[in-house]
Amino acid sequence: MSAADSLLAPIPGAEHQELGGVQLDVVHTGNARVKRSIYPVGFHWARDIKPHVGTEFCVHTHIGFLARGKIHMTFQDGCTRDYVAPQVVVIEAGHDGRVVGDEPAVLIEFDFEGDTAARLGLPERHQH
Repeated sequence: MSAADSLLAPIPGAEHQELGGVQLDVVHTGNARVKRSIYPVGFHWARDIKPHVGTEFCVHTHIGFLARGKIHMTFQDGCTRDYVAPQVVVIEAGHDGRVVGDEPAVLIEFDFEGDTAARLGLPERHQH
């Protein structure tokens, strides 16, 4: 990716964070947030984020658009899902994820912080 890649460029007015190698840019919009997450090549939630949050699986629901890359999700019940850009994603809480392939995954996400699943009429956890 070049430095001029607009998908990776700084977002004016965004709050920038980094966690476990993931670059997060967050913009508050009314009662919601819009986030751009850049997951690096080789990213694996269990290795890179789990030590920071202390839960066995990710407890957040993710709703958005995978703009670049490939991701593989494994849920607590053993169910798996693969997403390949460009694709809309609905990833319920209770998952472990990893980037597949040789390019970062870029996810544009819409959320209500800890209230995303309820506000969008989704189950609180993945249901097989």
